[in-house]
Amino acid sequence: MNDDIQDLSNDTRSSEVRKQPHPLFEIIQFALIALIIVLPVRWFIAQPFIVSGASMEDTFHSGEYLIVDQLTYHLEEPEAGDVIVFRYPRNPSTFFIKRIIGTPGDTVIIEGDTVTVQNDEHPDGLVLDEPYIADMAPNTFLTETLGAREYFVMGDNRDKSSDSRVWGVLQRENIIGRAYLRLFPFNEMGVMPGDYELSGSDITRSQ
Repeated sequence: MNDDIQDLSNDTRSSEVRKQPHPLFEIIQFALIALIIVLPVRWFIAQPFIVSGASMEDTFHSGEYLIVDQLTYHLEEPEAGDVIVFRYPRNPSTFFIKRIIGTPGDTVIIEGDTVTVQNDEHPDGLVLDEPYIADMAPNTFLTETLGAREYFVMGDNRDKSSDSRVWGVLQRENIIGRAYLRLFPFNEMGVMPGDYELSGSDITRSQ
């Protein structure tokens, strides 16, 4: 009887050994599971980017590591003041980071270094107060009225930025998401870096 039990135990152990998966199969299985989890996150929820260039100084500097929130703009529309990452309209394989100045329905007026936004809320115009600006030479004069799904964007370092002043309005479908988290450098780590609600002074017209 004991021999029979021992034999059955041996058979069970032998069977368990034969059923162990090959290490390579386990690696492939783990990689597939990771892809199933990670890819949807990167496509639809969040994606890492590294800042390159001086167009957003002093808000962002070259080499900073950002996580971009791709989910929020599936639920709500971008707002003036948001810092966004988008596909450059003239070369969609290149990504830019800028600040939204005007949203659909706005009229953006630039007179030298003064930026004014007109809309239903501010029919006479709102002269923007922009403390985040590094430099802006008083040499630009333009007026742009935005249609549906059109945005006007500019870099915070206006004199070093290629933006809507140069290549025109940004279409909604080119927007990837908003800068949500700065991970590096560690001493600048924070949520919603560069977040600023645009404000200013209403223009009053004499009657």
